[in-house]
Amino acid sequence: MNISCKALVVPARLSHPVHLKPLDLDATALQRVAAGEIGYIAGRGWRAYLNNDGSRSFPNLRAEVLIREAGVELDEPIHGTALLLGYVDPGDETDAPRHLISLAEQLFDIPLAA
Repeated sequence: MNISCKALVVPARLSHPVHLKPLDLDATALQRVAAGEIGYIAGRGWRAYLNNDGSRSFPNLRAEVLIREAGVELDEPIHGTALLLGYVDPGDETDAPRHLISLAEQLFDIPLAA
């Protein structure tokens, strides 16, 4: 089943901009963005999808800062592109929450409103 959502994408490479992207979500779409097998970090009402074997990817300092500022303690560094989506029980993804988008705008001094 495909679900259409607006995701907050935080690339690892600093030369690539943080942006909002409409996605038709299924497991394959998440794997394409994560560039491999996906895992996630959960916050309140959101998830950051990441590559499970991220150590082979570039470090993602922006995603790390965003996730920490959103209130999640991290045990390990973040690597690779992070895809942030809203999350509603019992497991449905939704658009990236407005508060995460606003936080990214403040932290990275970029307009993302769409």
